[in-house]
Amino acid sequence: MKCLILTLSIPREIYEKMKKHPEVKWSEIARKAIIEYLKKLEEEIDTEELLKELGEDFAEELDKIDLEKAKEHYRRMREAEWKRFSTILAHS
Repeated sequence: MKCLILTLSIPREIYEKMKKHPEVKWSEIARKAIIEYLKKLEEEIDTEELLKELGEDFAEELDKIDLEKAKEHYRRMREAEWKRFSTILAHS
């Protein structure tokens, strides 16, 4: 695999801290971080993983939501969006 060189800008204070650890291969750390970030961007996340990332507080708040009220709110939003879209098409 052919590798390309990438230059990163980092704050001086971070660079100074990095210099204190010459045993660390910083380019490898950056490469792995970029790969992991790309995986997150390119993959769909399942519900359990998403809830884990959002945290317990979010999950608790989510449990408090009344499902019927949420459905009604979604229906009203969908109708409003359809009206907005229909108006845009009519004026085009």
